Amino acid sequence: MQARSVRRPGAARRAARWGAAVLVVAVLGGCSADDGQVGRLEAGEEAGYVSGSGTVTTVAPAEREPAPAFSGPLLGGGSFDLAEARGDVVVINVWGSWCPPCRAEARDLQAVYEDLRDRGVRFVGVNVKDTEQGARAFLAEFGVTYPTVYDEIGERMLAFRDTLPPAAVPSTLVVDRQGRMAARVLGQISERSLADIVEPIAAEGAPAA
Repeated sequence: MQARSVRRPGAARRAARWGAAVLVVAVLGGCSADDGQVGRLEAGEEAGYVSGSGTVTTVAPAEREPAPAFSGPLLGGGSFDLAEARGDVVVINVWGSWCPPCRAEARDLQAVYEDLRDRGVRFVGVNVKDTEQGARAFLAEFGVTYPTVYDEIGERMLAFRDTLPPAAVPSTLVVDRQGRMAARVLGQISERSLADIVEPIAAEGAPAA
């Protein structure tokens, strides 16, 4: 009788999960004290991280490409679907509770959200490579009140890999009212800098007062 291998369903799921995680590393780095430095995977050590240096990319309206389909479960229940936010500017911030620059910018993001939410600007966080407990503690500590998508291994953010990929943690993406990719920040950003990016985009085609 010819021997045949049997692949258990659990093993298949683990393999698929691992494959997604490997792809995530190519798109999403992690934060580090050494901005811009790529960590190496050494024997017996965890993977190194890539930190953005605050590089800002803005795209002129005529050159913007459509944002990809993006959705996910929210911490606290419910879900977020980027397609349903069409007509609003959407600021997407990728973060982890383990990331010092994410902690440093959290209150600045909340402040800009509070200033601009009445002007048709939505914020949504995307928590990656984290535990729900750690994410919830972070939100409580920094008083973050806008919704957060829980993306445990970062695979949902792969949707942006062909547009303006969030290639560091933290990263911030801005989608305009027409659902197009308008700006990206790799690394930590300040309240004033973020407002300077988002306010002109919010003014484009804003509803009449």
